[in-house]
Amino acid sequence: MDEQRKAKLDELQKILGISFYNLELLNLALVHPSFSYEKRSELEENNQRLEFLGDAVLELVISQWIFEEFPEHSEGELTKIRAFLVCEETLSLISKELSLGDYLILSKGEELSGGREKISILADTFEAVLGAIYLDQGLEKVRQFVISKFKGIINKLKAGNFVADYKTTLQEILQKRSQDRIMYNVVKEEGPDHDKTFYVEVKWKNRVLGRGKGKSKKEAEQRAAKEAIDQLDKNYKFW
Repeated sequence: MDEQRKAKLDELQKILGISFYNLELLNLALVHPSFSYEKRSELEENNQRLEFLGDAVLELVISQWIFEEFPEHSEGELTKIRAFLVCEETLSLISKELSLGDYLILSKGEELSGGREKISILADTFEAVLGAIYLDQGLEKVRQFVISKFKGIINKLKAGNFVADYKTTLQEILQKRSQDRIMYNVVKEEGPDHDKTFYVEVKWKNRVLGRGKGKSKKEAEQRAAKEAIDQLDKNYKFW
């Protein structure tokens, strides 16, 4: 590992609040598979194995935590809460807060296609980092780290007022590419005034990126933004 890369990882350790005994583990957690495929070498490692491990560790930590935090909830309710906490959107948001995308090692192609901002890549990288922390410092350190990063979301869930802000996420993604305005348009309304359903399209650069419906304009806009994020993550033709 050269000094420039080590300096970058030192920055990330400060963000994470963790000093690794084996810095190579943290570095490996940031090597996207596209990089090793680009090198076409079986000896070139990537973060997939660490992601596999981190996924399992995260599920264990989250399962125990919500089991203790929500004593009145049924097995089915706990399953739904866990699914929300470990979904790609949630993990990618935490990954963004930690700036993990800035430290990724990607192939040239993935770099050009916006890989540092892709939800799936950011979520996978977060799990790989958890796998690296687990191997380097054990389960208790992972537990402390996960709780510190998810505590705000858990508190909002307990208060019953957590709403995923997909509009803000979409704006952050698109504004890195262009300052073109994002437009949300109500294209249809159905039902009586006391029970309306709104249909919304989100447009950017005169292209419809997503559609959504809801019992309020805000709800429909959030759903349209979520669909846009999902589509952009899968298909970068919109860029």
